[in-house]
Amino acid sequence: MSNDYLELTYQSIQCFANDGKLLVDELEELLTIALRDGVVDDDEKRVLTNIFSKLNAEELTNAMQDKISTIKKQYF
Repeated sequence: MSNDYLELTYQSIQCFANDGKLLVDELEELLTIALRDGVVDDDEKRVLTNIFSKLNAEELTNAMQDKISTIKKQYF
């Protein structure tokens, strides 16, 4: 069992703590962590869903919405 979701959680906290926002490139880095073992498991999906739910209107740019949509289609 992978513990990548723990690193994913930690890194997401760092992203938000950095400037209070999550950028598309930061989301890409988080996805890279989730995919390290080749699959997005249930724990990683839970963490990503939690991250998505914390995004505010300012962060939900067209690029961010497109990235989230792509992630959900491919991995959820």
